[in-house]
Amino acid sequence: MVQQLEATALDKRMLAHLRAIVGADHVLTAPGDLEPYASDATPLFRARPDAVVAPATTGEVAAVLRLATEHRIPVTPRGGGSNLAAATVPEHGGIVLSMTRMNRILEISGQELLAVVEPGVSVAELADAAAKQGLLYPPDPGSRTVATIGGNVATCAGGLRGLKYGVTRNYVLGLEIVLATGEVLRTGGRLWKDVAGYDITRLLTGSEGTLAVLTEITVGLLPQPETSRVGLAYFSTLADASAAVTGILAGGTLPATLEFLDRRCVNVVEDHARLGLDREAGALLLFGDDGSPATVDATMLRMSEACRAAGGRGIQLAGEVVTSEDLLAARRCCLPALARLAPVTMLEDVTVPRPNLPAMVTAIDEIAARHGVVCATFGHAGDGNLHPTIVFDPADEDARQRAERAFDEIFHMALKLDGTITGEHGVGATKRPWLAARLGEAQLALMRRLKTAFDPAGILNPGKLGS
Repeated sequence: MVQQLEATALDKRMLAHLRAIVGADHVLTAPGDLEPYASDATPLFRARPDAVVAPATTGEVAAVLRLATEHRIPVTPRGGGSNLAAATVPEHGGIVLSMTRMNRILEISGQELLAVVEPGVSVAELADAAAKQGLLYPPDPGSRTVATIGGNVATCAGGLRGLKYGVTRNYVLGLEIVLATGEVLRTGGRLWKDVAGYDITRLLTGSEGTLAVLTEITVGLLPQPETSRVGLAYFSTLADASAAVTGILAGGTLPATLEFLDRRCVNVVEDHARLGLDREAGALLLFGDDGSPATVDATMLRMSEACRAAGGRGIQLAGEVVTSEDLLAARRCCLPALARLAPVTMLEDVTVPRPNLPAMVTAIDEIAARHGVVCATFGHAGDGNLHPTIVFDPADEDARQRAERAFDEIFHMALKLDGTITGEHGVGATKRPWLAARLGEAQLALMRRLKTAFDPAGILNPGKLGS
């Protein structure tokens, strides 16, 4: 059973030990310095750490963790802090272990189609460095410019290319990790195929910093596609756009991009980006593909026809309206655009089997109307991953409670439709009350036993993932 921590104060002697390990400049204790680490990109969740420690080497990470285990000090690993599940909020105080100083790209190999990076490298930095060598790092989360590779592995982040290329776990080949005891291990390696023993690499991918700290990551790369194109189609309702998704996939096409926005998203994005989008449409479907020019032209035509057959109108391809990058930027800016509507933007992510997508989006609209909340929905249509987003003023306690009740019903409906409570954001603190409903008590108990094997003192990100 996972041990329950009783917070140990970081006294002067403990702080002196930490400064000796990483250097005095890399141990923060002043209230003003700690405040940015009291929250992440998740609204309404805050807890201030006692110290922020920023190691620069694997040896420094190991020394910090040995000290923390010896004195039972909670440690919350953190990358860019862009996660949307309060996974890096230090609920038990203690140390926030900031990994952003470990930010080197150690190797990019075109011959082996892989890269070796430290956890503080941003997704955009790796993607750009790979592209310069004609290579593609496929995971593409919306927060790619600030999200780190370490954080993406810790949460098994998804993104806009998930349908065709998969998510982060599909590209993690090997890890260097530090256990809570300070023991340094390597899992996996430089191989795309390796089934020797339990797949510890996959277990750690998505473990949200509860089992080990990642200090080096080997990821797979792919050859850069020759070309890519994006198009759009408008629909009367989000349910109609969802039906078009079914038609596209049934037609034998596996798109690189298949995203949708409801009417509220279309309008706030248009206010934000001024792309000439149709404000009267009930929904917008972005579709796209990459590969050889001939293949892309053929798939774009098939997807256009599938949209038209499902009632789509105003079908346009990038170049006819704006560039592909402009269209993708419009999808990526949904969250910041919605944030203009109210002080708090609660973005969740539920996933259902694709055939149940129309029922799920219809239910979200009905639930929002019943609770009187302002809700917009966008997401990764191709893999059934929806992002219902409720905006409200936190000073209005009734509005906050209505938002929470609405999300309760949305999670219920996702489970009822054979879906899950999170497709890519992770569990963190926000989804913890729903974890037992998704996994069952027996599976939770098994997870706790695994947690004890990796972290016997229970210091790593305590309270997260049901621990």
